[in-house]
Amino acid sequence: MDHFFSRFAQNVSMLVGRPEAFLVALAIVLIWSLTGPIFQWSDTWQLIINTGTTIVTFLMVFLIQNAQNRDASAIQAKLDELIRATEPAHNEFIGIEHLTEQELEGIRKFLEDTYGEGTPYQAPVKRLLKRR
Repeated sequence: MDHFFSRFAQNVSMLVGRPEAFLVALAIVLIWSLTGPIFQWSDTWQLIINTGTTIVTFLMVFLIQNAQNRDASAIQAKLDELIRATEPAHNEFIGIEHLTEQELEGIRKFLEDTYGEGTPYQAPVKRLLKRR
C-alpha cells in the first residue's frame, strides 16, 4: 500500500504542477462563472464550486505533503552521504534533522560564531556576493 500511495502521490504531484493542469482548472472556473446567469447566480450554483474546490484542496494537501516528505528524505539521505564521504566534514551532523528547533538553533549559532564573520571561511562568501 505504501509503495502504491507513494507512486500515486508522486504522479499526481507531477501532473498538477504542470501548466496544463492550471489551464484545466482555469477552464473549469471560467465555465462555472459563465453558467452563473443560466442558474441565476443561485446558492446551489455557488455551492458547486465551493464544494469542488474544498474537496480537491483537502485531498491535494495529503498528496503533495507525501511527495514533499519523500523528496526531503531523499535530499537528506544524499546530504548525509556527502558528509560521510567528505574527509574534513563533521560526521556528527548526520541525522541532525531529528533534533529540536532549539538544538538546531544552538548548532547554527555555534557554527556562525566559530566560522562566521572575520574567519577565512567568510572570504569566499563575500567574493560570491560581490559578483552579484
